Amino acid sequence: MTDFNDRERAEEAKFAHDEEMHFRVHARRNRLLGAWAADRMGLSAVEAEGYATGVVQADFEESGDEDVVRKILGDLVSAGVEVSESDVRTALAAKSVEAKRQLMGEG
Repeated sequence: MTDFNDRERAEEAKFAHDEEMHFRVHARRNRLLGAWAADRMGLSAVEAEGYATGVVQADFEESGDEDVVRKILGDLVSAGVEVSESDVRTALAAKSVEAKRQLMGEG
């Protein structure tokens, strides 16, 4: 019975770790995407930091990536930046890879 309990605890710990990493990767990805958009909009370093934080917070509006894509695309278009939804989604995918690499390098 002890082996079963140990295995169950190990699986629960792995699940918790995986969920935390998923959350951290998404938050880092959104911050990187916010920095990318801020750069395209010509924001100052201070403004860019605030903007990136806002992008991270926007991800809590609904599940999935649509809230982030909508925010970034809307803000870029409002700022007069010529960009498509496809450009934003491509950047989102690239920043996801970059975030994973950064976080795996911390381990």
